[in-house]
Amino acid sequence: MKSITVFCGSSFGTDDVFKEQATLLGQTLAKQNIQLVYGGVYVGLMGAVADGALHAGGKVVGVLPHFLQSKEIAHKQLTELILVETMHERKTKMNDLCDGVIVLPGGYGTLEEFFEMITWAQLGLHQKPIAVLNIDGFYNDLIKLVETMVDKGFLKPINRDMLLISDTIDELLEMMKNYKAPTVGKWISKDEV
Repeated sequence: MKSITVFCGSSFGTDDVFKEQATLLGQTLAKQNIQLVYGGVYVGLMGAVADGALHAGGKVVGVLPHFLQSKEIAHKQLTELILVETMHERKTKMNDLCDGVIVLPGGYGTLEEFFEMITWAQLGLHQKPIAVLNIDGFYNDLIKLVETMVDKGFLKPINRDMLLISDTIDELLEMMKNYKAPTVGKWISKDEV
């Protein structure tokens, strides 16, 4: 794995552990020579993961829509800042630049990014690992919901198992490095989208 996209909040949340773990994730990626791809801003957990990587000598690529750059929240010390037109173009570019995705705590935007990436994987549009760093049990209720989707027949167990979950960075990265995408039939091909 040479490049990982991280989706996370533009806020810090209510507990210092979120910022601490975001910073540690950035540091860990840098120490393992894994490029960080993220949303390109200096605020919240997004800024913390970028700063962690940068301070540890890592490469950090930000992908930011023009309208957010105009709000003056773009990170100024990135290895590279790529400007795009739309939020959808941002996600597409972040997907193109990475070998896998890690999701940290966040709000609606983080969940939307996460669900689009795991849906693309389910549809066979990519075979990258999608991982959740479940800091302080933040995603416990979402994990229960995913189990309910399986129990009620809306999600196949093989698709549930595509989602990698851990509360420790090292274990999560190891899971990602060993990930093998399911070989079940796909509903559509990338060319049909």
